[in-house]
Amino acid sequence: MSWYLYLLECRGGSLYTGISNNVEKRYAAHVAGKGARYTRSFPPERIALVLEFADKGEALRAELAVKAMSAAQKRAWLAAQAISPANQTAQ
Repeated sequence: MSWYLYLLECRGGSLYTGISNNVEKRYAAHVAGKGARYTRSFPPERIALVLEFADKGEALRAELAVKAMSAAQKRAWLAAQAISPANQTAQ
């Protein structure tokens, strides 16, 4: 089963990073206010990026790496990912 790293752009322009094996369902939970505490305070406005991983462990490692980045580093990384659409899955 594939796992996905996803970044959400939230109200106020902040970014939220998470993992899921069903991004659409998880995004719907965030929008409904039943996701993470952060997205209850800063509702998501759109899915900014989705990357597919072979297993949960790989997705977790990627999530930790992204969460360790500063906001500026995340935005630069996100911009670089947009240039390389082969890494993205359909949203």
